[in-house]
Amino acid sequence: MTAEELLARMRQAPVLAGPLPGFDPERADDTPGPLFARWLAHALGTGVPEPHVMTLSTADAEARPSARVLMLRGVDIEECGFVFASDAGSRKGRELTANPYAALSWYWPLHGRQIRMAGRVAVLDGDAARRDFLGRGEASRISGFTGRMSEPLAGPDEYETERRRAAGLVAADPQAVPEGHTVYVLRADEAEFFQGDSRGFHVRLRYVREEGAGWTRGLLWP
Repeated sequence: MTAEELLARMRQAPVLAGPLPGFDPERADDTPGPLFARWLAHALGTGVPEPHVMTLSTADAEARPSARVLMLRGVDIEECGFVFASDAGSRKGRELTANPYAALSWYWPLHGRQIRMAGRVAVLDGDAARRDFLGRGEASRISGFTGRMSEPLAGPDEYETERRRAAGLVAADPQAVPEGHTVYVLRADEAEFFQGDSRGFHVRLRYVREEGAGWTRGLLWP
């Protein structure tokens, strides 16, 4: 397939085909946390695939960005905080140590909705990390003990050897937690809610948190 053929197929693919839900920004909450919770609850209740899965974007000390998809582990609705977990030694863990600011984004094609959150990231305490890890299923905990996240892998045989070692460790000590397992919270100081429209009349509502003054909100051109 040529690049031109691929582009033609992309242009033919339906986008925001609908039917899509409405969104009246005039009736939105004064702060973004409750609006996020309602949109997520609606997505969970209407068959949106994996609506709690999000993209985390970070940057290193030289401002070079990277992004990956991971799972939302909790929400502080009042404070507009978003919880996720990783290994402190992974690429994202190292980048958050060097530059503790990040962005989160969600896209739900079924609803034509996007959400963006950006702000400073903090590390939660060891008890939070322990609860998060031990609350996972066995396969996830084995994966957490398997290898060195983001490091080069020689091949499937090396991975399988490490996976068997990790499975034995979890079986022998079900309460074990990897040393580097870390739980983070992003406290948003900017939030944006995008509601797509099949006619192109998209709605973008942005919130900005001013320290000591609370949240302000306003519309953006689509």
